[in-house]
Amino acid sequence: MASGARLFAASAEMGLCRRTYRRWLDEEGEIKADCRPDAERPTPANALAEEERVKLIQVACQPEFASLPPSQIVPILADRGEYLASESTFYRVLKAQALQHHRGRAATPSKSVPRRHQASGPNEVWLWDITWLPGPVLGTYFYLYLMLDLFSRKVVGWEVLEEENSEHASRVVRKASLAEGRLLKPMVLHSDNGSPMKGATMLATLQMLGIAASFSRPGVSDDNAQVEAFFRTLKYRPGFPSKGFATLEAAQQWVLKFVRWYNNEHRHSALKFVTPAQRHQGADVVILKTREALYAQAKRAHPERWSGATRNWERPEVMWLNPVREDTVLRKMAA
Repeated sequence: MASGARLFAASAEMGLCRRTYRRWLDEEGEIKADCRPDAERPTPANALAEEERVKLIQVACQPEFASLPPSQIVPILADRGEYLASESTFYRVLKAQALQHHRGRAATPSKSVPRRHQASGPNEVWLWDITWLPGPVLGTYFYLYLMLDLFSRKVVGWEVLEEENSEHASRVVRKASLAEGRLLKPMVLHSDNGSPMKGATMLATLQMLGIAASFSRPGVSDDNAQVEAFFRTLKYRPGFPSKGFATLEAAQQWVLKFVRWYNNEHRHSALKFVTPAQRHQGADVVILKTREALYAQAKRAHPERWSGATRNWERPEVMWLNPVREDTVLRKMAA
């Protein structure tokens, strides 16, 4: 960096995240210690001697212990009055020698990867879900079916109904497709794994409309984060009747007013604070360029008030569902 390299490139070369690097700095801006997992470190004073490590490996490789995990080896040795090391040390030493692996006929546990989609324009990827709206009596609910465009965050379709089923969901997606004038263009519709999402009527409707179905991982609630964030905005909006809607019509009227506000007045932080309708129609291009020119003019008028660049009003051209995290990219680059 002292020679002119950017922090991002230097951090990636070392296999670090920029935020991690900043946490390692002391008050004077110097690195306190190299805390990378593979960094060279002095041998701790309480570490096992080489003879002890060799004996531990020999014991673990004996026929009676070859098929047992350290969690069982250590207690058996303790019953014999012998202590070599703790369970965690056993695991650490065996792993370093490639002697600790998954055994048995069961598949090796693996971390599931979420579905990832990107949208560079409206009506390429839609997200949808159903949420409960409280009814007039405790324990009764109305059901809000909602479809959101990933690129613009615009609400493209919604209904408030008294039942939750696949037939209602298929009707909502048909009405949204007609309202947006899709004309059977290829599109992805992402949702969770609820029964209305996977019902035969809904899947047949998607196939008829040329829409590819995409689903979240089972039991993972944040694979459809944009819709969940919308529901939170809705339910924490001032005026939301937390004690329940008196009638179905009252719930429909309230959601209608909210959707109009959200689409046409709410300036979305993920869209550089333009409204979803402006983003959906492409009007945000001119709006953001106008803001950028205004800030540049303000900086030229009073340069002493600006310590760096002006605010970034660059238009986000691509929106992601479940994007790859920066630290994951850095780990892959380091590997």
